[in-house]
Amino acid sequence: MHRYHFHIFSNCEFVVWKFPQNKNKNRPRCANLQAMHKGAPPWRVGGANVASGMVDQLSGNPAVGDAKETATKQQQLIRSERWACNHWTILLGFIVILISIALPTSNATHISGQFQTGDFFQFLAKFGFNKADLTRRNAYGYIYGNVTSSDKYAVPLTLVVLDRSTFLEFYGNRSQRSREAACNGMFSRLQRIAYDSTCNPRAKRDFLRHVPCPVNQLCSDEDAPGNVVPGSQFTYVLNLEAEPRFWYISLVACYQNKTTCQWHAHETLPRLSKLGSNLLNTLHYDIHLVNLHPNNSAAHPLTYQYSYDQQNLLEMYLVFLLVYIVLLPMQIYAVRRQKHPVTKLFTLSLLSEFVSLALITAHLIHYAANGVGEPRLQAAGDVLDILSRTTFMLILLLLAKGWAVTRQQISRTGWIILMSIWVPYCAFHVFLYIWDRTEVDVVSDIDEYQTWPGWIVLILRTSFMMWFLYELRNTMKYEHSTKKLDFLLHLGASSLVWFIYLPIVAIVALQVSPMWRYKLLQGITNSADCMAYCVMTGLLWPHRAGQYLLLAGTKYAGMDELDEFNEAPHIVRERERRRNSPPDDVVIGTGSRGMVLSTSIPHSLNGDACNDLLEAEDLDAELLTDLNKNSHIVA
Repeated sequence: MHRYHFHIFSNCEFVVWKFPQNKNKNRPRCANLQAMHKGAPPWRVGGANVASGMVDQLSGNPAVGDAKETATKQQQLIRSERWACNHWTILLGFIVILISIALPTSNATHISGQFQTGDFFQFLAKFGFNKADLTRRNAYGYIYGNVTSSDKYAVPLTLVVLDRSTFLEFYGNRSQRSREAACNGMFSRLQRIAYDSTCNPRAKRDFLRHVPCPVNQLCSDEDAPGNVVPGSQFTYVLNLEAEPRFWYISLVACYQNKTTCQWHAHETLPRLSKLGSNLLNTLHYDIHLVNLHPNNSAAHPLTYQYSYDQQNLLEMYLVFLLVYIVLLPMQIYAVRRQKHPVTKLFTLSLLSEFVSLALITAHLIHYAANGVGEPRLQAAGDVLDILSRTTFMLILLLLAKGWAVTRQQISRTGWIILMSIWVPYCAFHVFLYIWDRTEVDVVSDIDEYQTWPGWIVLILRTSFMMWFLYELRNTMKYEHSTKKLDFLLHLGASSLVWFIYLPIVAIVALQVSPMWRYKLLQGITNSADCMAYCVMTGLLWPHRAGQYLLLAGTKYAGMDELDEFNEAPHIVRERERRRNSPPDDVVIGTGSRGMVLSTSIPHSLNGDACNDLLEAEDLDAELLTDLNKNSHIVA
């Protein structure tokens, strides 16, 4: 029994090697293995050199070194890669924990803390109230709680609850040089429209409360005790008839003179009267903001604690979490069946996204229960989501460059260029998240992509898309395998949609009301990421990926290069297609279409890949080109 191995090189030389069935015999070296085509990309020449070295090893050349020494080096390389991977994972985990601890907690609907008179102004919360149902009083919005102090106040401070139309002017005047002038400016409009039993009893707007309230008693200006939620000292009832809107709650160290009805800063009290003012006085607050009456909270547990712009987020995250609960085990099964660097990297990205969703969902569930949630979990989930998306982007760039599809490795220069761009992009994306959480004023109705770091991230993402298309074009230019071209086309089409959706959605979101914008961005972003992960899972599934991925990793390091070529997907398919073709004779010649090969090998030799190729009556130029293109698998 003999085996025939075919190699077609770029100089159109067709070589047939005939070896005994015994694989341990030495095989001749190919002197023309490095003669690559001038138009071939540089990585092909490198692949030829590696292939030449492998043939040297098989031929027993003493210059190559002992096989045991090579195996030892490979094991050391594997250990070093695992060491680097483990330490990289630990570093990422440390960064996630550090960011989640350092970021401030906010956006709670159950707020508690303390306020010192010397701070003058403190913004407490922004909350979106739903449109009220006038037929059901329980459907109104409610702000209720307690504000107390163990210190003695000569005159009270002021708790202010305003809608956006009145709050912006109030908020803008807080930064005047003199606090006395700031108080006058902040309340110049409010003293005309806000109700006060002494200075403005005909006004209809209930905006102000004098605090602190007496211990175990209602606030002094709480004129509707029937509206007060049990256990609270004050209650605001918001019956918005027109549309959902944001309301803002804050504390300010200003008081109103009941004689002149003028507003003054608390620090000027000793100068204006014989009363004293202690700027170190501290009051404690515990306030709830909800979209239903507390007695009706059990009927709507998923919307009761949530601001209107964040309602239904929990349901959305639960749906995506269920999808990933199904998708992640499938990918783990796939990576165990096919241990390949691409599938491993993709599994890491998918796992990060799953953990991110799990953390954010846990925060939202806890938030629905107590109005605070677990902000540290949310911050860790957001950072993991960023790392997951940037890792997925790295996978797309590597596949576009042909890694593990048309070549086994990328040059050192290529890795340096890729990492020098990708790592700063990841860092800048995390910086954008920190900027959005710390520097963007919560009062403003802008999202993260309406700041200058956000625009830079969108520009960088678009630049990555152009780079991806450029690398994909170069890879497809030198690829002739139908299956690989089909894979690259599907990869390019789906990846292009994933790259471009975010800039488009960010621009469209500028025209969307702030009450809907956050839910729109989160819904489309999570949907696009989920669809991308599903598509990539299908493309990299073992039964399909074996047709276009080069399965040459550490577990294949000892495989004979000709056996690997013999089991290449295009040869296996050709063997199955021509299995029943009747044999004639063997003739090697040159025709008008190129080289023609016919065979008369007995049909009993169909079990061998190369013998099956010899059964073909006419191996046309397309197949020869395909074999020529995939001859680098030897590497």
